[in-house]
Amino acid sequence: MIDVINLKKTFNDGFEVIKGIDLTIEKGDIMCIIGPSGSGKSTFLRCLNCMEDATDGQIIYHDVDIADPSVDINVHRQHMGMVFQHFNLFNNKTVIQNIMMAPVHIQTKAAKKKGSQDKRSREQIKKDAYDNAMRLLGRIGLEDKANAYPSTLSGGQKQRIAIVRALAMNPEVMLFDEPTSALDPEMVGEVLDVMKELAKEGMTMVVVTHEMGFAKEVANKVIFMDSGKILEMNSPKEFFENPQNPRLKEFLSKVL
Repeated sequence: MIDVINLKKTFNDGFEVIKGIDLTIEKGDIMCIIGPSGSGKSTFLRCLNCMEDATDGQIIYHDVDIADPSVDINVHRQHMGMVFQHFNLFNNKTVIQNIMMAPVHIQTKAAKKKGSQDKRSREQIKKDAYDNAMRLLGRIGLEDKANAYPSTLSGGQKQRIAIVRALAMNPEVMLFDEPTSALDPEMVGEVLDVMKELAKEGMTMVVVTHEMGFAKEVANKVIFMDSGKILEMNSPKEFFENPQNPRLKEFLSKVL
């Protein structure tokens, strides 16, 4: 689905945070990326959907290099859901408005294009987006929070709604940037349960996480990053039971 070729990222101060990553993400992969803080994990994830511009290298998605500045990245972002560490919900909008906003905007814009096959009115687009949003809220048991504002919700509820907001765009791949690290321990499980359900349904997922149990149980590939490089990638069993890289061995000895 995605081919990453010699990806590099240097910040304006000259700090090289990604130092030449090569990686293939196949359809249906559940890929967990672990590593110490500052290893470049989150920056790499943000480069995947061009929230950070790569300094060098290619990101080939559906035969298009989306790292090329001439490409309209917004077209491709519609197929990549992103879930952030701190939820990034709009606090001045209700839950249902947060979920509906992107689909209504994108679909209305598309329907107005000359020759569009979508003949729905804006009102019908909004109704369809509302029905879909309520269906997704039902899936996570939060229909009763549709008209609530994010400030009234727990961290676990906010993150589950953030996942649903990404799903409302019907993405092909979901990117998760440490989705549980800002949560109280008792709320982590409810978010991981939603992610496990997505994995069972075959959603392609790239997850930057500190949750080793999740990586062991759900991932089919686990990656260890340090100092801007991928030092090891393997199946969960081999990765955790038979690590090869000395730095990975040291890391696991401290976190397991």
